[in-house]
Amino acid sequence: MTLTLCVSLWPRPGRHAALVDYEDKVLALLPDHDGCLVARARAAASAEPGDGAYETQLIRFDSEEGLASYLADERRAALAGTRDAAIERTGVQRVELI
Repeated sequence: MTLTLCVSLWPRPGRHAALVDYEDKVLALLPDHDGCLVARARAAASAEPGDGAYETQLIRFDSEEGLASYLADERRAALAGTRDAAIERTGVQRVELI
C-alpha cells in the first residue's frame, strides 16, 4: 500500500541555500527505497518571513518498508550534521492526494 507524506521545512536563519543543498542530496536517495518526489515547492520571494515553511514536499513511498529503509539509510544518517546546521524545524504529515 502506498503512502504519501507532506514534508514542511523551515531553515535556520540565513541557511536557505544550505537547506536546499541538503534536500537535493537526500531526495536523490528516494528511488533506492521505492520512493519518489511528487512535488517540491518553495516560498515565493514575495512571502513575508514567518508566513510558513520555506520548502514543502510531497513524497510517495510504495510501502511502509520503503519509508523505514529510507529513514535508516546510512547515507542519509551521515548527513545529520549538515541537516542540523541547515534546518530549524521539520513537519511531516501523512496525507491523501485528492
